Amino acid sequence: MWRFKSFAPSLGKSRFVSSENRLSFFKQQSRLNACLRWTATSPLACYNRLTMILVTGGTGFIGKVLVRNLVESGYPVRTLIRPSTQTPDLPLGVPVEVAVSSLSDVRSLRAAMVGVDVVYHLAGVERGSAYASLNEVDIQGTRVVAQVAADARVDRFFFLSHLGADRGSAYRVIRAKGIAEDFVRRSGIDYTIFRSAIVYGPQDGFTTGLARLLHALPSLFLIPGDGKTLLQPLWVEDLATCLTWALDDATTRNNTYEVGGPEYFTFKQIVEMIMQATEIRRRLVHTRPPYLRFLTTLLDVIFPGFPSSIYWLDYLAINRTCPLDTIPRAFNLMPARMPQRLDYLEDQDWQSSFWQSLFRRRRKR
Repeated sequence: MWRFKSFAPSLGKSRFVSSENRLSFFKQQSRLNACLRWTATSPLACYNRLTMILVTGGTGFIGKVLVRNLVESGYPVRTLIRPSTQTPDLPLGVPVEVAVSSLSDVRSLRAAMVGVDVVYHLAGVERGSAYASLNEVDIQGTRVVAQVAADARVDRFFFLSHLGADRGSAYRVIRAKGIAEDFVRRSGIDYTIFRSAIVYGPQDGFTTGLARLLHALPSLFLIPGDGKTLLQPLWVEDLATCLTWALDDATTRNNTYEVGGPEYFTFKQIVEMIMQATEIRRRLVHTRPPYLRFLTTLLDVIFPGFPSSIYWLDYLAINRTCPLDTIPRAFNLMPARMPQRLDYLEDQDWQSSFWQSLFRRRRKR
């Protein structure tokens, strides 16, 4: 009975794989995948290099990292991009196939899924803020993609959701993800749902957005409420690793995982870490959420590239955490600590970056 995770101890005495050992582990995975073949009698059958994987949202912040990791692991990858006049922001130096389709175009989606065995559905528009249609993309788009995947007899369907996803939530993004999860579960495909904590890394919309705001506002920075909302930031490489490793572990089928980083931080602590990384000091002013929501909505309508959104405020309304041991226990991986991974924020002209992005309409992923 083949199970790839059982090879993790060969990397050292620890039963866990650190972030630093991840790349070498991917190379081992590629060699192992080359010798594994699907058999009808194996309950933990593994995929091989001939498996075609379709990734929606492959041009987004998380999607580009996932696509790169899948390709490095030896898998052929096809990424779905929406019809657009803009040049697609594909991962550089990574050989991928491209299929062009909107999430509502059933005919084009069927063509995109020809020969596909696995779908990773990451597409979403929450970073589009006031210009986003959560119902059209996150809800109905997920429903159509899952149904077309079922009709195409896709074997696995991975869906990236949020911690706290609940169709009864008062917060729009969280409610949309909860409804989308239900469509995935009812599709009839073997699914794996990752409810992720907020994800950070180079070119994210979280830490880089905060860095831009901190450098754009003179002397002070507005904090929603008391700033004590607990978050559990997850390094983007660790999330992509879990998504990739889950592919070769059949025990992840028809399961939902809540994943986050190795530590809890208040939002105020995160802002202070970003100020330290970018070498700037601002006075933190606690502001009532309704006032901040009005101001954010107004600025977001006026400036298409404003580095904050009402969905941020939704996310910060309550604690967004999960058990700290989920990733080590389920995936044998020790996630990276946030204070040790913010070096990408250093030596950047964040003030110029803020003004350059202010009138730039956000890309749809």
